Amino acid sequence: MTQRILFVCLGNICRSPSAEGVVRVKAAQRGINLDLDSAGTGDWHAGEPPYGPMQNAAKARGYDLSELRARVVRVEDFGDFDLIVAMDADNMANLRRMRPEGGAEVKLFTDFAPEGSGWTEVPDPYYTRDFDGALDLVEACADGLLDALSR
Repeated sequence: MTQRILFVCLGNICRSPSAEGVVRVKAAQRGINLDLDSAGTGDWHAGEPPYGPMQNAAKARGYDLSELRARVVRVEDFGDFDLIVAMDADNMANLRRMRPEGGAEVKLFTDFAPEGSGWTEVPDPYYTRDFDGALDLVEACADGLLDALSR
């Protein structure tokens, strides 16, 4: 059975599309069949591609985000996905407020970070300007997520 996962950040132009792109590549390398998407809790960038500097950092590591387009989380997503993964506590709180009874489970991406890493959120590189640091954490969390799905 294909697992459906939605990655969520604020504007859906840096962290969540990166998570979608990284997990897509890493899942394919492991032979894990997933249906992936990403969205934002805010609508400022709906329809736009991921942020240029984020795309460039991802591309340098072999992740092509160019075909992705930002969209807003919908209540229907809680029925369409098995798992919704938030990049930070604010987005997690927004998702929990939206979540209907019986809707998809919501977790933080850093719940899948290596034990003892100390990370509780994926910092937003749109503001920190640390695109490579964000990708380092996204890659580590992606590995943890895929390990958890393989168990």
